[in-house]
Amino acid sequence: MKVMVIGSGGREHALCWALDRAPSVNDVVVVPGNDGIADSARVIGGTGDERGVRIVAEAENPDLIVIGPEAPLVAGWGDSLRQDGYKVLGPGAAGARLEGSKRYAKEFMDRHGVPTAGFAAFGELDDALRHLERVGAPLVVKDSGLRAGKGVTVAESAADARTAIEAIFQEPDAEVVLEERLTGPEISVILLVDGESHVALPPSRDHKRAFDGGRGPNTGGMGAVAPVPLTAEQDTALTQQVVGPVLRGLREEGIPFSGVLYVGAMLTPTGFKVLEFNCRFGDPETQALLPLLQSDAGELFQAVAENRLAEVDVRWSTGAAACVVMAAEGYPDSPVVGVPIRVPRDLPEHTLLFHAGTEGRPPVSKGGRVLDAVGLGESVAQAVERAYRLVDAIDFPRALVRRDIGRGM
Repeated sequence: MKVMVIGSGGREHALCWALDRAPSVNDVVVVPGNDGIADSARVIGGTGDERGVRIVAEAENPDLIVIGPEAPLVAGWGDSLRQDGYKVLGPGAAGARLEGSKRYAKEFMDRHGVPTAGFAAFGELDDALRHLERVGAPLVVKDSGLRAGKGVTVAESAADARTAIEAIFQEPDAEVVLEERLTGPEISVILLVDGESHVALPPSRDHKRAFDGGRGPNTGGMGAVAPVPLTAEQDTALTQQVVGPVLRGLREEGIPFSGVLYVGAMLTPTGFKVLEFNCRFGDPETQALLPLLQSDAGELFQAVAENRLAEVDVRWSTGAAACVVMAAEGYPDSPVVGVPIRVPRDLPEHTLLFHAGTEGRPPVSKGGRVLDAVGLGESVAQAVERAYRLVDAIDFPRALVRRDIGRGM
């Protein structure tokens, strides 16, 4: 089977790596990809726009297309590629709207009884500011549209909230969601969904803030660990109170969904509440999850695209994995690019390295999140220790690295 992966980051490198080692797959193509993915796939390059992707698809005629990032899914690439006869892992525009509009997602949760934070949404600056005057702070301010995981501000003061709101309304057609602030540990629930059946990946945890201790601005993610231990009661609550109502809601509203549904939840003192939906694999959760997959990734993804997920036996390692992101100095606001990086020829034992934002060989930094150091172990603690061993073996001057990923679990 030939598989084409769309995207260029660390998530896509992990997808290519998993597919490359799958017995059912004999060819992996990635567009646009990055130079660091070349060990796992044929890197096509280019801009990765829809026209370029379609040209590659026509030339390669893949048996399966895996869409990595959210923007193409929200734009409806899944619909158009299916219409042209390709099998696609990724929902159409109707399903991807759960990520494309936070306002829509919150209203969807309200309609279907999915527990979430109280909220109000506004399309006018003055209305949003009047609401802020009424409710005060702390308050969570969210850009309703796509912001690559960085459009959220947890405002401790009314002044901070006002600044965040005004920044969002600098953009045309802006919309803001203002939420009550919740407290508790977060968990990422990632589901493979084929419309009738679903399979849950091991629960994982992302670390969103830029600095140790959960401080600083929100980012696309600075690290992840899997699995996150849950009690039997917590697992049941997630299934019955969160996953079940979401999937029923999609069916009741006639929204076909074939792909990956990511549910970001928080375990609050009153139970699980949903923070966000994504319509694709999480980044960096995928880099920690796929190394734990023991089943054939090609067969699994193809089964989702062909609506026969129930036929597949999905097996996971009993161990754990941790991913630590090495980001560029200045990330997330003004990442420094062009920094030479030296990676050891032989990686430490039980580690993997995924390239998220590099170019050239030897590599130089090209983006904000640059490298993903992954450690594998029998426990989360052991996996974390091995991930940091790899981080310390890489010469990446002035890299931004959180030192508390997975600590205390």
